[in-house]
Amino acid sequence: MMLKNKNAVIYGAGGSIGGAVAKALASAGARVFLTGRNRSSVQKIADEIIDLNGNADVDQVDAFDEKAISEHLNKVVKQAGKIDISFNAVGINVVQNIPLVDLAAIDFVRPITDTMLTQFLTATAAGRIMINQKSGVILTLTATPGGIGYPYTGGFSAACCALESFSRNLASELGIYGIRVVNIRSGGSPDSRIFQEALAPNPEVMKVVLGMIENDTMLKKLPQMADIANVAVFLSSEMAAKITGVTIDVTSGTTAALNYRVPPK
Repeated sequence: MMLKNKNAVIYGAGGSIGGAVAKALASAGARVFLTGRNRSSVQKIADEIIDLNGNADVDQVDAFDEKAISEHLNKVVKQAGKIDISFNAVGINVVQNIPLVDLAAIDFVRPITDTMLTQFLTATAAGRIMINQKSGVILTLTATPGGIGYPYTGGFSAACCALESFSRNLASELGIYGIRVVNIRSGGSPDSRIFQEALAPNPEVMKVVLGMIENDTMLKKLPQMADIANVAVFLSSEMAAKITGVTIDVTSGTTAALNYRVPPK
């Protein structure tokens, strides 16, 4: 029970990654406060946690609404006394698979603006509470384009880079209060909802696409959602007490080298 007596607030808990992290944190002993725009999808995750004897609370919160975020966090503090972990996994709409020279300006800018708005609002709101506590962990999530040039990803790549920079800078400002801020860079999980929804109508096409993405990795395997969730648990625990201001790469090595050039023996 690495996170016993810890309280975690999760935004976008009804999504694939948000739900996986919520269940992993709860399994490690944390009390999880799950939020999302769609209460029913969040409640489903909470029910799964409760069925496994976990501790979960649900609230409908718009993670783009500064007032709603603040009111919810104040409610959590009144109920639980403190906030130990904040994680924002809110999904952002992105237009991809179009060359940048052909992409509309609004389609490039919107994912950057939306990503940074929700991440800024939730992270800084948690930070203000954690300053008074002199402790806490704020986690963010990006993907492969945050660490390497990745064609045809539109504004998503720039959003990842912006978020990684924000996470690093926030860590530099909050560290003196004992608060850690860490970003997790995922390689894209084939068992996540976005991949599964793309796979269902186009299994043969997606099999080729996934094969290409896997071939970009060192391990020739993409990280599953459980891999991301396990890293989140570790980073939230005292085992990672001296880790802050960095991005933890969970891309199976994609951003570190072009090792697809290495022929198998």
